[in-house]
Amino acid sequence: MKISGFSMVRNATKLYYPIKEAIESILPICDEFIVAVGKGDEDDYTRERIESIDSDKVKIIDTVWKEKDFESGRVNAIQTNIALDECSGDWCFYLQADEVVHEKYLPVIKDRCRELLDDDEVEGLVFDYKHFWGDYEHYHNSHGWYKREVRVIKNNIGVRSHNSAQGFRKNGEPTKAAHANAEIFHYGWVRPPHYMQSKKKALDSVHWGKEEAEEFYKTEPDEFDYGPLDQLPIYKGTHPEVMQDWIAKMDWEDKLQYSGEPDPRRELHKHEQTKNKILTSIEQWLERKFGGKVYLSSHRNYKLLGEK
Repeated sequence: MKISGFSMVRNATKLYYPIKEAIESILPICDEFIVAVGKGDEDDYTRERIESIDSDKVKIIDTVWKEKDFESGRVNAIQTNIALDECSGDWCFYLQADEVVHEKYLPVIKDRCRELLDDDEVEGLVFDYKHFWGDYEHYHNSHGWYKREVRVIKNNIGVRSHNSAQGFRKNGEPTKAAHANAEIFHYGWVRPPHYMQSKKKALDSVHWGKEEAEEFYKTEPDEFDYGPLDQLPIYKGTHPEVMQDWIAKMDWEDKLQYSGEPDPRRELHKHEQTKNKILTSIEQWLERKFGGKVYLSSHRNYKLLGEK
């Protein structure tokens, strides 16, 4: 059995993405790791950071992001599929540049791949998500944040990156997936506030187009406002070992709001909105009563296969 890791990235160092840590987190169980590296800005050194990984498993594909693909984020799926097409493994393990896997899950994931390799019904593996916010202690468990997504797929069966590369689909249909019995640590919303605002602008650019994003952010503040963090639960577990040096660099505590009310001058974040607070309470009550993850939303990129 062979496992290929793959990812896509652009301007990672300029936008504070832990791309090296993401790759290193699953490299031990991968036979190769393919990463499509888009040509970045002159002050970015993403390619050099990936090259610093001490492994001949890592293979870089140099790409150019075309502005005509900056619509609804489809450039993300295009770049993801470029890397996927170069994978030679039986399984393909996808991580985005801000997603990291805890080392405790690696043997579990590999065992699941071995167990389900010859099960033709299974097209992929779905992971639970922990979305950190503001710092490395607070995370989301609220409605409006995806709780699961497919990150491992079988190769050469027609499964492709979908839409803005959040998930995968086969012939436009949700991927039939078993549970990986593992979790993805998502650090996409943990950055110094000025980096967070720059990342948000870059993300909006590939969904709206550069011109519209440039116009919108002319009147936006230079730093992102995470809001009062005491509205979120506190994480009491450990972070992946590969993230320890990255986490030690955190120096923006003085820019965070740990209590109080949200700034009334800005739009409320999803978890601050009354509607989502009510839906979150209902979901959590249903989870306590019946067990498992509960979604009061019909959108999925996968179909979970029973007890597999």
